[in-house]
Amino acid sequence: MIHVVCSHCGATNRMPEGRDLAAGKCGKCNRQLFEGQPADVSAAILEKHIAKSDIPVLVDVWAPWCGPCKVMGPQFEAAAKQAEPKLRFVKLNSDENQELSGRLGIRGIPTMIMFRGGKEVARISGAMASTDILKWADQ
Repeated sequence: MIHVVCSHCGATNRMPEGRDLAAGKCGKCNRQLFEGQPADVSAAILEKHIAKSDIPVLVDVWAPWCGPCKVMGPQFEAAAKQAEPKLRFVKLNSDENQELSGRLGIRGIPTMIMFRGGKEVARISGAMASTDILKWADQ
């Protein structure tokens, strides 16, 4: 079984190995588990993704006033369309989630953080093109 956290309600869903995860729906809220675009999540739902998901989680920490974040947003979305459900793409608004941003040690935005197995495995700051995001995530 593969554990997949719903970005809408935070429920942890168990999916049979070999099943098409892209077609999966949440057992609690009945929404698609993967929509081909990053979900803007709260701190609580991000923490559930990190702690309970068997799928690596790529987080874009951003803010609405940040020029480079606005440039990278469509690139992050394009990368999500290509890589989900192999990777979970989520966005965390640093202005709305200041406590978690502080705990994550965010010093500049945009910052991307990769989590796997509940632990941070990579981090990079600065706007990137979708192809560069995917190359970085594969490393």
